Amino acid sequence: MTKSQPSSRPANQPAREALSFSTDVKFVKGVGERIAVALKERGVHTVEDLLYHLPFRYEDRLHPQHLRDLKPGEMASVIGEVRGSALIRARSMPIFELTVGQGLDSVKGIWFRGTYLQGKFKPGQMIALYGKVEASRSRPGAYKMIQPQFEMLPDANATGEDAEFAALEVGRIVPVYQSLGGTTAWGAKLGSKWLRRVLWGLLQEIKEAPESLPAQLRERLGLPGRIEALREVHFPSEGTSLDDLTFARTPALRRLVFEELFYLELGLELKRRRMRERNGIAFSTTPQVREALKQVLPFHPTRAQKRVLGEIVTDMKSPQPMRRLLQGDVGSGKTIVALEAAIVAIENGYQAALMAPTEILATQHYLSARKLLTKAIKENGDRRYRITLLTGSLDNAEKKAARGKIFRGETELVIGTHALLEEKVDFDRLGLIVVDEQHRFGVQQRFALMKKPGAADPDVLVMTATPIPRTLALTMYGDLDVSVLDELPPGRTPIVTRRVEEQQAAKVWEFVRKQVAEGRQAYIVYPLIEGPNDDQPELDFAHDEPKEEEAPKKGSKKKTGELFKVKLKSATEMYEQLGAGPLKGLRLGLLHGRLDAAEKEVIMARFQRGEIDVLLSTTVIEVGVDVPNSTVMVIEHAERFGLAQMHQLRGRVGRGSAKSYCILLTGAKVSPEADQRLDAMVRSQNGFELAEIDLEQRGPGEFFGTRQSGLPEFRVASLLRDRETLELAKKEAASFATNAEGTEEEKETVRRLLKQHWQRHYGLVEA
Repeated sequence: MTKSQPSSRPANQPAREALSFSTDVKFVKGVGERIAVALKERGVHTVEDLLYHLPFRYEDRLHPQHLRDLKPGEMASVIGEVRGSALIRARSMPIFELTVGQGLDSVKGIWFRGTYLQGKFKPGQMIALYGKVEASRSRPGAYKMIQPQFEMLPDANATGEDAEFAALEVGRIVPVYQSLGGTTAWGAKLGSKWLRRVLWGLLQEIKEAPESLPAQLRERLGLPGRIEALREVHFPSEGTSLDDLTFARTPALRRLVFEELFYLELGLELKRRRMRERNGIAFSTTPQVREALKQVLPFHPTRAQKRVLGEIVTDMKSPQPMRRLLQGDVGSGKTIVALEAAIVAIENGYQAALMAPTEILATQHYLSARKLLTKAIKENGDRRYRITLLTGSLDNAEKKAARGKIFRGETELVIGTHALLEEKVDFDRLGLIVVDEQHRFGVQQRFALMKKPGAADPDVLVMTATPIPRTLALTMYGDLDVSVLDELPPGRTPIVTRRVEEQQAAKVWEFVRKQVAEGRQAYIVYPLIEGPNDDQPELDFAHDEPKEEEAPKKGSKKKTGELFKVKLKSATEMYEQLGAGPLKGLRLGLLHGRLDAAEKEVIMARFQRGEIDVLLSTTVIEVGVDVPNSTVMVIEHAERFGLAQMHQLRGRVGRGSAKSYCILLTGAKVSPEADQRLDAMVRSQNGFELAEIDLEQRGPGEFFGTRQSGLPEFRVASLLRDRETLELAKKEAASFATNAEGTEEEKETVRRLLKQHWQRHYGLVEA
């Protein structure tokens, strides 16, 4: 206990010996009432929460790196003494410089807008710096760190309690934590140094912990006990490998990673089993149904389509509700399969609903369904398939009429956007729900259709054209069965992909003109709607290192590079420039998200009829748009797009028999990460291969281009690093759910912990 943090525990509260994992954090030595408020703001409510606030990295302060061994481009942790500091009033911003030395060598720490650091350092003070090493331009052979993390080290002459805690700071591998200060007045104080002291004392008090894994399971997998693992993770024993800690290869970290993933997968497994116990609709496949399915297909199906339709129909025939994820690369024919599933439901006397994320895509599905089912109507004589489109842009009278048809059962296939979720929309007999590009919906919206009046456990088919790496599928959709369309229909031609620098743009526009002259059409896609005055994100490449004792956000990847501005072109700006210049005389169209639905529909219809030669657009055309005559996709500022997004855009061409092209037009400066993405696009057209690269680069949290992706917040596991452990956890969870090993007490503990923590820690998966 430090003098500045006296314990505030009243005399009538439990003694410290009685601390348990469920004890309120305010009773921990060194915390108290006021600091507990700050901790609870950051989700730390109990002793267990505090113990599971794990280090996000470690520093080797037993064998600190010498300055003469630093290498530019590498992350490094160094210890030295403060030699001097200065605040430089640069024209654009104040810059704080700190010189840290070891003997005759030194390194500079540089913080932009660093006024807050003035007066913080004293000459002779020992300090630890962590950051990316860069060569100094002004001093040949010298190094600097931009925005490094730092920590003051204890005085070597400290005595008493300070000397005891000094042993936690130097002469060992030291854990570094994300600050728990939040926005409170305690913010600056609740960093790594404070956490080390509090956690050290807490681990001395807690001698044992309630075990969360059965003993047989731990012994079989060679995993240490829970409290032993926590001690080793917070304060590694002498001789522990820094690399093993960094890559979570120590027995302690492996145990905590497995524990977290085991409970996630067990919850998903039990959820899947509960769903199988519910009463769904047992659809039948009579000769009439099979004949109707044959009439829908406009071509011979691929083997993959036959296989996937068989899996879906088998689910639909079961009396348990279907919960299936249909993955298919761009152009693999998912929509046809979904419409066939809808036919099964309709021919059994039920309604089907297809929900799309945008009005353009919903309209595209509506037109495709009408075209396909009209063919089926002609073949079946008097049989009619009644289809209704319901989107937000319809006027009130049209919406009211559509809702009436749905409620009275006068329509069998309903296609729409979020408008289907409105309270006023009630179904007569909803039997099948298809959710397209479902990761684009908010977490709580995804299965809101299932709760509609009259929707008693309908079958659900979730579709995505974004290939999902297996690790994400096991966490986001672990309670769903998965079908994969891994084969393109006949007639889909490979797309020639090239990357071209901006200075060669004239050749690109010349090529576009040539394609149009041959009767083809083209897309040109831009990252912005309007010019640079728009409030548009991510216009800089800049140094973006974590601040003091701040961990990188889980699932994110940091961008680093020289500080420079990028002026991005916009769709509206280039529509004018190209129309008056390189593409003068061609029929240009402009499409973006700010147009109302009617305008979008008119423009897309004109493009599909061949009345527009070149469509300039934002990424609003990323999914669903099908124009077989388009053979060229030009992506401007391609270095600004993610791999999955570029792959989706490329999928808009190559839909006819003519040779197609995707041109990645890049700016003058391309980051190493963007360079890797662009090369991958040129090299591969396999969406699943590209998805794995995209996941590695951007991390799970941004893989879909949205934070609200339904991913759980892991405390220790990493989907990129712990893939093998995730597979093991899934296997063990399925085994435990079938035939739980361990004593009755251990089984009850697992059930209780799952009930207490699963929704809290992995709640987003619930949707």
